[in-house]
Amino acid sequence: MDSTPHGAAVTAAGFGLKGPRGWAFRNIDLTAGPGSLIAVQGPSGSGRTCLLLALTGRMKPAEGTAEVGGLPLPKKMAAVRAVSALAHVPGVAELDPALTVGEHLRERALLQGRFGGSLRALLRPRRERRAEARALVDGALEAAGLDPESLPKGIRTSVRDLERLEALRLSVALALVGGPRLLAVDDTDLKLSDEERAAAWAMLRGLAAAGTTVLAVCSEPPEGGKALGEELVLVRTGDRPAPAPEKAAPTTPVTSTDTVDPADTADTADTADTADPVDPTDPADPTDPADAADAADTAVEGDSRPAADGRAEGHDDEEGAVDAFAETGRA
Repeated sequence: MDSTPHGAAVTAAGFGLKGPRGWAFRNIDLTAGPGSLIAVQGPSGSGRTCLLLALTGRMKPAEGTAEVGGLPLPKKMAAVRAVSALAHVPGVAELDPALTVGEHLRERALLQGRFGGSLRALLRPRRERRAEARALVDGALEAAGLDPESLPKGIRTSVRDLERLEALRLSVALALVGGPRLLAVDDTDLKLSDEERAAAWAMLRGLAAAGTTVLAVCSEPPEGGKALGEELVLVRTGDRPAPAPEKAAPTTPVTSTDTVDPADTADTADTADTADPVDPTDPADPTDPADAADAADTAVEGDSRPAADGRAEGHDDEEGAVDAFAETGRA
């Protein structure tokens, strides 16, 4: 499946990623055309963020195949990173609470001017470059639905003073400055009210309708879908097959080479009653491959980590995603 000049088609078959704590996700199948809105749904710790990072070329998959805009993964990870952008991914791409909105925007415009264009573009007059940077920033802010003038201190408002939805809009705007064909947004509906959640999905729907393919991690998918004239693709993470029932260990019959006197039948029955039966509640033997497979089936990963180490699910920043990200060494 090819892509339009704006959005990138995304496909995956049997896609999986394994980190230092086990499998983050496995058996992901996905087919989304250019300009689609892809919702990755699942509980915290089910590998959502790992899937987002793998599909944007930031993490190396362990099995299966995937393509973004016709670029195969993991062979063309660098090329996929060049056509994709991240918004609000804790530990990877997040806002600095010590900076203001204006400082974030200026920094992003400088980086785009320095690394996002050709050498010929850098040789143009400074006035032209500044005008182009301003146009890019203004267009990104408009697409994200963020008006700096409506903030408490305008463009000088600190990130720590932003509401959750405002911070999300700023993150999306910064990602849009580079004109990505695939926009990946993490924790889309985290800590949002119903009204704010609807506004966030409306923003992402608008971006998809304009041609940018949007990959959004969420705990609940948006309502509407096809009824609103959009191509909504839903991907679920964290599904695990039910473990196979354990088989009861067979009991060994009591045998004897001695001739049993019929008069001693009652004594023989009493002797059988004293045999210790197999207790079905005994813990499984960890050295048994069948028991080890059953135990492995219960492991689940956090915004991207597996629970193989017995720890509870954490915040959506998903330490497992960060650990796996460091393990691959591919930023």
